[in-house]
Amino acid sequence: MAVTGIILFGFVVGHMLGNLQIYLGQEQLDHYAELLQANKPFLWAFRSVLLFCVSVHIWAAVVIWLRNRSARPVKYKMFQPPGLDYAARTMVWSGPIVALFIVYHILDFTVGTANPDFIKGEVYHNVVASFSNPVIALVYMAACLLLAFHLYHGLWSLFQTFGWDHPRFGWIRRALAIFFSVLIGAGTISIPLAVLTGFVR
Repeated sequence: MAVTGIILFGFVVGHMLGNLQIYLGQEQLDHYAELLQANKPFLWAFRSVLLFCVSVHIWAAVVIWLRNRSARPVKYKMFQPPGLDYAARTMVWSGPIVALFIVYHILDFTVGTANPDFIKGEVYHNVVASFSNPVIALVYMAACLLLAFHLYHGLWSLFQTFGWDHPRFGWIRRALAIFFSVLIGAGTISIPLAVLTGFVR
């Protein structure tokens, strides 16, 4: 779970940085997309690694969830352990919802079947066309916010998984988790918000 999480986190950061080039204009974003599409073998190898990591990540999540259930088949009457915040309590839901969002995201911007104004190769146009619809823009922003919560708990947890934790320095891993989750949440939400408000058109 933690190892695939690190790989997927790296992809999310890179993907966000690539998408933020929309603020540099249509030519820059479309050129970036052309560079990615120019090397098909590398692109499909990269996609294969991502698909493998997503599959293992989901499998690990299901295994952990089933083990937790079997460890205590009878629920607590009152369950309020210290440190169990909102992000931790919603992990079981945020994961599947983010997975469904990724499928829609691919259909919207890669395949194009979910975008009625899709033009192959014109990424800037496709982004503006999709996010000009307030419903789609709000769905994307909600999904990105949920992704930020998911990343926060995931980043916070992986330090403990690898044993990189100590009572004296626990605040550091929480600070890092907050920093990166807020950064990614703000960065990804800014794009549909910019189109919706007319800042990007």
